[in-house]
Amino acid sequence: MPLALCASSHSPLIGLHDPAAEIVGEVHAQLAGARAFVEEFDPELVLVFAPDHYNGFLYELMPPFCVGAAATSVGDYGLPEGSLPVDRDAAYALARHALESGVDVALSESMHVDHGFVQPLLFLFGSMDKLPPLVPVFINCVAEPLGPASRARLLGEASGRAMAESGRRVLIVGSGGLSHDPPVPRMENASPEVAERITHGRNPTAEQRRIRESRTVAAAGAFSSGSTDFHDLNPEFDAFVLDAFESGDTTAFDGKSTDWFAEEGGHSAHEIRTWIAAYAALSTQGEYAMTRRYYRPVKEWFAGFAVTTAIPVTTAIPVTTAIPVTTAIPKELSAQ
Repeated sequence: MPLALCASSHSPLIGLHDPAAEIVGEVHAQLAGARAFVEEFDPELVLVFAPDHYNGFLYELMPPFCVGAAATSVGDYGLPEGSLPVDRDAAYALARHALESGVDVALSESMHVDHGFVQPLLFLFGSMDKLPPLVPVFINCVAEPLGPASRARLLGEASGRAMAESGRRVLIVGSGGLSHDPPVPRMENASPEVAERITHGRNPTAEQRRIRESRTVAAAGAFSSGSTDFHDLNPEFDAFVLDAFESGDTTAFDGKSTDWFAEEGGHSAHEIRTWIAAYAALSTQGEYAMTRRYYRPVKEWFAGFAVTTAIPVTTAIPVTTAIPVTTAIPKELSAQ
């Protein structure tokens, strides 16, 4: 059965610390185009590759990959809380296929997910009550040490084969990236208080969450005002990433070290691993075509913000949503 893909950046700062209105409108127009693409495809199942930001997965036990057989949104940054419509049988089938393919995955019957999962689903479906059945797959992108990016590709390939065997129309979602370096804690330089939080800090109080989130908003304000305390956005790096996926080269990152991602795109550029998995999953169906490519660096959102869609070249889809869309950002905007 056919597969289709939408991979996009996410940012919890959308609506909380926005750039100029014309930029917000431009991004939302691109997301609306992606949503129309999804509506035309009419998925029966959604496979979501996404990271976490020490809300659902902590150092108490940090797997490189985890398949959710049940999942609940923690409701960070004002997003909806509550259970997600996980297809438990499909999740178990994916986990079995990954393990049989030599990719070690954990399995959770009680996965907690944050904005990394929920925000792109809201972009594409509008509300929680409109979500089709899901299979959420967590990819660790922040808690070091991290394995080679090739492992994300192998996970994606195993997942793509499992989805193709489902007999359903499956939308593959990759959530994260591109270049960005927001103030996500790192164990190597964490204070004792922060180390305790990212190890055992599950279920913070509303006030604790509010303080954490307000600090992120304040950091975005400093960054967009010119602070050099954070790794800058890197449009050249982001173009390399997008070019690789558009060309179908899902192995382009196999030889890249974990340090390379952070040096080129900031520590949270590791979220590109979700895109690697998503495009690798799609590639199992043969040659694919990227039908939408949009990019803009948005400092107010701490994001090299991109939206892409893709389909196998053998998939019939209405031309209204299959027209390639590329937004080239002039170099003078790369500093915004």
